[in-house]
Amino acid sequence: MGAPADEGAESEERAVSGCLFCQIARVERPSHTIFAGDGAVAFLDIFPCTPGHTLVIPRQHYATLSEMPAEEVGKLFQVAAMVATKVQSALGAAGFNLGINNGKAAGQEVFHVHIHIIPRYADDGGGSMKSVAHFKGKESLEQIAAKLRPALAQP
Repeated sequence: MGAPADEGAESEERAVSGCLFCQIARVERPSHTIFAGDGAVAFLDIFPCTPGHTLVIPRQHYATLSEMPAEEVGKLFQVAAMVATKVQSALGAAGFNLGINNGKAAGQEVFHVHIHIIPRYADDGGGSMKSVAHFKGKESLEQIAAKLRPALAQP
């Protein structure tokens, strides 16, 4: 597993060499790979939520989505969308969830950005994305939006 992104370039080099997902991308560690492209690899999660639970990773190491250049994020999501559609079709799933655990607070365990594709089946017992966390804040949506708008107006 890689080191958190804020440990600097020296740690980043160690994270890449010891990163489980980098090893899978370089075919140095066994996996149930279902897609291997120039920039991304998709393989089955070893602790699946549902049959076909897949992880899509960039071949290049980025600890979190926040570190990735926008162009690379776009390419990763293009692969994820293609893989998700084909997984759904091949397994007869009724739908799928796409998700990223970005950072420790979000539940990220392997610090190499990855997108979860979780095929969904009728009566599989799972919830929607809203079941991940429950907002019980004291601020109104307008107060939160007022904090976010200036940050998003900057390049």
